Amino acid sequence: MLRFLADHNFSEIIIAQVLAALPDLDLVRARDIGMAQTPDSDILEWAANSGRIVLTHDIKTMVSEAWARVAAGLPMPGVLAVTLATPYHIARNDIIQSALYGLERDWTNQVKYSPLP
Repeated sequence: MLRFLADHNFSEIIIAQVLAALPDLDLVRARDIGMAQTPDSDILEWAANSGRIVLTHDIKTMVSEAWARVAAGLPMPGVLAVTLATPYHIARNDIIQSALYGLERDWTNQVKYSPLP
């Protein structure tokens, strides 16, 4: 099962819904590991070192930092960018489906957007 790191601004409602459906999912919040005010580049570095896909609503800066890592040849295990307009149930289902059926190789060096195709 894939592992996730929720950015400090990621919806608590979505996280709660995902964990209600998958209580054993390995999902940590940035603020729970002391990264509440951490720059996106450092969050991506931590995620890369931990093999975790980043969940974020920060479409502008997190996505550009992720692509900068890829361009620099640095490890980037993936980002799932969820716009604030995406309904909770769709984001929840995208995370659950990704966790259950996704493969690390399909996420490596990728930024994907919810709703997923």
